[in-house]
Amino acid sequence: MIKKIGIICTLLILQLACFSQNSVLVNYSLDSNTRQQKKPLLNFSYKQLIIPSTGIIYGIVGLNIPSLRLLNREIREEVSEHIDGKFSIDDIAQYVPAVSAFGLELMGIQGTNSLKERSLVLLTSYILMISVVSSLKNTTKIERPDKTGHNSFPSGHTANAFVGAELLWQEYREQSIWIGIAGYTIASGTGAFRILNNRHWLTDVTMGAGIGILSTKLAYWLYPYLNSALFHCNSRSNALRLEPQIHSNQYGLCLHLGF
Repeated sequence: MIKKIGIICTLLILQLACFSQNSVLVNYSLDSNTRQQKKPLLNFSYKQLIIPSTGIIYGIVGLNIPSLRLLNREIREEVSEHIDGKFSIDDIAQYVPAVSAFGLELMGIQGTNSLKERSLVLLTSYILMISVVSSLKNTTKIERPDKTGHNSFPSGHTANAFVGAELLWQEYREQSIWIGIAGYTIASGTGAFRILNNRHWLTDVTMGAGIGILSTKLAYWLYPYLNSALFHCNSRSNALRLEPQIHSNQYGLCLHLGF
């Protein structure tokens, strides 16, 4: 099991490292004007991998190290013994950071990047996060603490919350560091309530947090290339084009990659 988890997480991290460097292996053959538009929204730094990697590593090794598995069970026993009711706040709280990243704009508090840039970053983050979370849930089949299913690892609610928290941090930390701190507090609370509701183990939550943060960081690093591919398809200097295809009752997208 740990090999499968490691492969999935390694692929995500390798994508992060490959696409976030200033010298990119894939050459899009852009002209000088388009190259200026490829300025990254977030400069790559290996230090930015420390926090999300810590959560991911703890989540992976926690499935196989007896002492950490015992800690999972001890937390579940404490929750079952002292908490009788359920809290539904986590179902709503998971969306608060991401919604706030756009809601603050309506209140006149401008973020670092435009709404278009922010929207594409969030969409990319969700695609990455959902892909990884779904793959791991279907691969590991870890039973939930309340025994309602075998899709506990990792926590999707927590991953969702931390996607938004990292987006909020990147967009508003220059305006006020407390906005970013508030986002991370809400995301952490979401993870805590998943444990208190007996829906997830501690390892599920730390893994979800790491995936959420890393997905958003990767989305920021990938933005210049996605933006070029999606919104500059008519430039003859581009070697990468996406075109809609319609044939009878069939619909799709056609990817053209020139060398």
